[in-house]
Parts: sequence; structure tokens; C-alpha cells
Amino acid sequence: MLFSRAAFGARSLQASVQEDPTVKQPTRVTMVLVACAAALAIGERGRAQTGYRPSAANLAARSWFQDARFGLFVHWGVYSVLGDGEWVMNNRRIPIADYEKLPAQFNPVAFDPAEWVALAKAAGMKYITITSKHHDGFAMFDSRVSDYNIVARTPYKKDVLKALAEECRKHGLKLFFYYSQLDWHHPDYFPRGRTGRDAGRPEEGEWSRYIEYMNGELRELLTNYGEIGGIWFDGWWDRPDAPWRLDATYALIHQLQPQALIGANHHRRPFPGEDFQMFEKDLPGGRTAEFNKDSEIGDLPLETCETMNGAWGFNITDRRYKSTRDLIRYLVRAAGSNANFLLNVGPMPNGRIQPEFVTRLQEIGAWLAKNGESIYGTRGGPVAPHAWGVTTRKGSRVYVHVLDAPDGAVLLPPPGGKVRAARFLSAGRAAEFSEFDFGVVVKIPEDAVDPIDTVVALDLAS
Repeated sequence: MLFSRAAFGARSLQASVQEDPTVKQPTRVTMVLVACAAALAIGERGRAQTGYRPSAANLAARSWFQDARFGLFVHWGVYSVLGDGEWVMNNRRIPIADYEKLPAQFNPVAFDPAEWVALAKAAGMKYITITSKHHDGFAMFDSRVSDYNIVARTPYKKDVLKALAEECRKHGLKLFFYYSQLDWHHPDYFPRGRTGRDAGRPEEGEWSRYIEYMNGELRELLTNYGEIGGIWFDGWWDRPDAPWRLDATYALIHQLQPQALIGANHHRRPFPGEDFQMFEKDLPGGRTAEFNKDSEIGDLPLETCETMNGAWGFNITDRRYKSTRDLIRYLVRAAGSNANFLLNVGPMPNGRIQPEFVTRLQEIGAWLAKNGESIYGTRGGPVAPHAWGVTTRKGSRVYVHVLDAPDGAVLLPPPGGKVRAARFLSAGRAAEFSEFDFGVVVKIPEDAVDPIDTVVALDLAS
């Protein structure tokens, strides 16, 4: 078990007075006071932003976020050179001295931010979330806090985040920055967490200096790239008992950019000061991934993120590609769970997005061009998700997403109002339905079935 520096100090004090016979032994009351002081110090330094009241701009951004429903996740860094995912430094037990050779080999001359943004827009995405710094500690932006960054250490010597931010702004996409609180490279990330133990760092460090370093990089991201959508944190789970001082970090972000949304991938109920909640590789409330076993849904806007194959970062041998059909159906189920879908790509080391991903994104965009009204601007519908599908809602209109229609019809529990009309969204033709006390039966004739998602729009009496 790991202890924070305050707790370790309290233990050290107790040990020293017990081992030194010249020191008067403390009373039980004294020891209790020492322990309480240490505990209070931990709580004071580690709490989130209690008393936080989101600004009007932040509340508006939350509403926009929920309307957006679909975003592009980008995992890109010097790890792509090895073509074995973003965890390669930890998984292959690569020490820092060897890992630091990668930046010199990272030269993404084919990176074209206009191409990336155009692809995201063609896919029907409304925002992009990109890794500014992953667990390996390498910054994909021009930082003055540390020279361990793309401008100072690579032959490319350009700030890819700056170029992407400008392109997003030009075309109306919001840009979010993923930032890893966990750092396998920084010497002051100490005591060590559960991961990155083979990096070869010295067994000493000053945690408060690491927090200052982290907040320094965040300040750069929040002041040098114009208005951003928010910060997507990851890595808290590596040291859940550490004095993260989230109150100061969250307050810094909300002060510099009040509209910026804060989310943290800690797999817990949201902490005070956070503005949206994400679920990794699971729909909200799902526990198919082991790290979601303690997750529970809070009261904030929701997002789920998933990969197109099995990896987040570029993995040259990973051919476990999900079909376009499966990805669209995941997007639909996310919307039916009142959540956004953040779909990941891991660009290649040259800066291009691999063709298997491009094809799927374009095909998803084609589907959304016909069915997007049942996704964008909706909220989770009045009928809870079922095996046959989900519902979404926009005003007095309910969209029934029939993913697996049983026997040519679907039975809906009462949708919250009398149905005035029903139609198949993509075909535009009327749908036959019957209303009963126990609900509504909508017929799904064979020639109306969409192999991906048969969407029926129900107009309810206001």
C-alpha cells in the first residue's frame, strides 16, 4: 500500500520517538493528534473543488456537449514509432534512457490538420479530444515547463496541437485536451504508483514539485491555444490515495477558461469541480471492463469512449477491427443511454490516420447524414434500453431505434404521451402502430428493416 508524504511523515515521527530513549514518550492523546493532523493534511491537499458553482458559460457548454453526441478521440505520441500501443513503455519495461531515443525518430511530416478535421466532419463528429500528454510524460505541444516535448526533442519541431487548434476553430469543431495525471518520466512523480515501475527513475522525489509541473503544463494548454472545449484527465487511478490537490487544479482551469469542461477518467462517481463524466469501453453504468467495477452514474453530462480495433495508440499488428455496423450501433446505444460517443483513432508515426479507420469514419458519417436527427440534440428517451434497442428524445418527438426487431413488431412501454403519428425516419413513410394501456406496438415490416438500425419517429401529443 502507498502512503502520501504527510502520512509517511506521521509514521516517521512516531517511529523516531519510540526508538530514541532520550525522547520523552508521547501520550496516546498526542499520538492521536499527530495522526489527525496528518489525515487532515491529506484531505486538505487531496480534495476536489468543493463549493464549485459552474458559470453560465460552463452550463451552456454542458448543454452544447450533450447536443454534440459524437466526437473523435486521438491517441498520438512518440510511442507510435514502436507500433505497439500507447502503453508500450510500461508493457515492454523500457527504461527512460532507452525510451528517450524515440523522439529523435518521430517526424510526422504527413500530418495534415486540415485532413484530420475534414475527416472528423465527414464522420459527423462535433469535437476532437487529443492526447496532449500521455502516461509516458512526453508533451505533444510546445512547453516551456519542460523540454520533453515535440518541439524541443523531435526533428519535426512543430506544435501539432497549435495547428490542430487553429484548424478546429476554422471549421467550428471544439478541441479538448487529454492530459495524463500519471507520468512515468517525471522524477517527482513519487512515491511510485502501480505502473511504470521499470522506468529507472531515482527512488526519491518531491510530489509537490510534480503537482506544480502538472499545473504549469495545464496553464500553457489553457492560455496558448485559444478557447478549448475542456480537459480530459486520466491516470488518477494510478495513485488514488495521493494528495492530488484537485481543488487547485480544477480551480485553475475554471479560472482561466470558465466554459472549459473538466472530466476525469477515474472510474468513480464524479468529484466536485468536474463538469462531465466519462466511461471507458463501457456504456454508462456498464461493468464489462474490470476497471469499471466501482463506477456509478452521477448527475453530469455523460460520455463513453471506445476503440476501433483493440488499441488506443497505433498498433501495427492489431487487426481486430470493429465493423461499421457495430460502431454505429454503439453510437446509438450511447445516445439511448444519454451519453456521447468518443470514438478513437491512433494515427501512424508519420501523422496519417490508417485507411481502415478512415473507411469506417466515412461510413458512419454517411449513416448520420440520413439519421442524424435521431442522435444530435437528443437526450435519452422515455423508454429504458432494451435488448431490441433504445429510444432518444427531442422535444415531443421520440425516436425508437430498433436494433433487433422481434417477430416484425416491437412493444414499447408507455412513451409518456399519446402517439399522434409514426414514420420510418430514413424511408419517410408512415409506420403502423397500435396503442394500449400497457404501451404501444409498432409494426416493423420486413421491407422497412434497416440492417443497422431501424429508426421510427413517434410524434407525441404535447
